[in-house]
Amino acid sequence: MTTVPQEWVSGVGVLDKASTLLAIVEQAPTPLSELVSRSGLTRPTVHRIAVALERLGLLSRDFHGRFVLGPRLGSMSVEARYDRLAQAATPVLAELHARTGLDARILRRRGRLQTCVAACAGGAPGPDGSERVPVGMSRPALAGAVALVLLAWEEPEEIHEGLHGARFTAAHLAQVRRRGWARGPDVMQPGAVAFAVPVQDTGDRVVGALSVSGPPRRMDSLPGRWLAATVFDAAADLADALRRAHAVPSQRGRAAAGT
Repeated sequence: MTTVPQEWVSGVGVLDKASTLLAIVEQAPTPLSELVSRSGLTRPTVHRIAVALERLGLLSRDFHGRFVLGPRLGSMSVEARYDRLAQAATPVLAELHARTGLDARILRRRGRLQTCVAACAGGAPGPDGSERVPVGMSRPALAGAVALVLLAWEEPEEIHEGLHGARFTAAHLAQVRRRGWARGPDVMQPGAVAFAVPVQDTGDRVVGALSVSGPPRRMDSLPGRWLAATVFDAAADLADALRRAHAVPSQRGRAAAGT
């Protein structure tokens, strides 16, 4: 019989049963009969809860009819990770902007778009008083340094899809993976040049791009090696902040279990 960690027990019967089923399916695709045997619950109960979780998008079925984790869980996990990314970015971007004098941003890929999720920019605001590249602004991820970084470390299927209509090729992406950075037009701010590097989460998965950008003259005036080292250091600081943020909930859960 499968049990869930003590910190995941709510004391609400139906929720704890659902949690047990999710814990089983999390390990591997599971047929209904195995859910029954491993959970210790009756077959009607397991069927009722599993079907309800499926309707909510928390469970799904594979081609063999086995229960697997549903798409909604993956979406929630991704959004939580990106929330942590935006929160952790604020001090890192501020320091990067102060050191380079360049606009500093975190961008992530949403389908075929690149979206600014955090920014620290200098200079005058737009005519309406708004930021030049406000958080939430999106542009097609088909060209530029950021688009290259956001796609270069994706799975092959994502890369294949992302190359449709792109102004770069698979060879360009391979080059970015080898050297670890990209430099080119800043599609978020026409006329500017961007230097971008990947940002990794706790599992070393690329979850975004850290970019600095500015007018070509300003970018060319900065020593290339110094700029690269500065941006890479900032990306490492951000990765460390994400790891610390990820560790806090686990520590709280262990503390709760010990009380």
